[in-house]
Amino acid sequence: MDNTTTDRFGTSRFEASRNRLASLAYRLLGSAVDAEDAVQDAFLHWQAADRQRIKVPEAWLTKVVTNLCLDRLRSAQARRERTAGAWLPEPLLDGDPMLGPADTFEQRESVSLAVLTLMERLSPVERAVYVLREAFSHSHAEIGEILDLTESASQQHLHRARRRITGARRGGEEEVDPASARRIVEEFLAAASSGRTERLVALLTDDATAISDGAGLTEKLLQFDTAQRIAAVAGAGFKPTPAKRRLAGGTPAVHYALVNGAPAILFVIGDQVIGAVTFDIAGGKIATVRGIAAPARLVRLTEDWRQHEPDTPLITQW
Repeated sequence: MDNTTTDRFGTSRFEASRNRLASLAYRLLGSAVDAEDAVQDAFLHWQAADRQRIKVPEAWLTKVVTNLCLDRLRSAQARRERTAGAWLPEPLLDGDPMLGPADTFEQRESVSLAVLTLMERLSPVERAVYVLREAFSHSHAEIGEILDLTESASQQHLHRARRRITGARRGGEEEVDPASARRIVEEFLAAASSGRTERLVALLTDDATAISDGAGLTEKLLQFDTAQRIAAVAGAGFKPTPAKRRLAGGTPAVHYALVNGAPAILFVIGDQVIGAVTFDIAGGKIATVRGIAAPARLVRLTEDWRQHEPDTPLITQW
């Protein structure tokens, strides 16, 4: 086998694992852009490696990507960004291969915006153990090989990670009926667009929270933690005005979508997503609202949207 054939075979082996590696990196980093960079770095490691000595390429690649992601999580820049109060997971449109695997509830939950946010409370190693076990079903022996841990240490890290995430959850552990979720979101949009704050309060849980990135115009996230305050902010923010249309650069259509497995509404001008609002629903009410409009956080979602066949807009011209 000549060098060209060997390189082509090596590249094809890597490409067969690319989606799995990207979904692993996304769960570890919460950013599609960073995940893509980590996978590309792994490809460079793969090209430089003596592949004849790699017995199980998938396991080798998993270890490389995991440790590249851990290096990023431990970096001074990442610590600054994630502790400055301006970090949110990057949202992805359902169907994006980075959201896989999604066969079990645990796999789907591990890529929800809620859990990606809660994983910020974990140490990098706890986060890696949690993702490798919950999302990719690796044994503790395999995780130990990937992270250079003993099996018992892996089990302890998983126990702490589960305890921290479960303890921070605010209900809504079960998946929501899709039809019910859409109805609740449509009611929220209708009430917010018309400024009916009493109806908005009724749609929210008593301990509801809202988070917004301020379209990237603020250094820190905007957070609201009472139903009354959220209703007031939503009523003011969702009501269309000429000034808001000028700021948006046109008149958006408003579409219903699923983002990271959760119901969402997208504001779209042409084929550009300019804003996403996602909802966590618990007990038939909205527990968390996330407003994401910073352009850098919407790049991949917009790319996927352009390949997507959308339903009829909830609002044709907002």
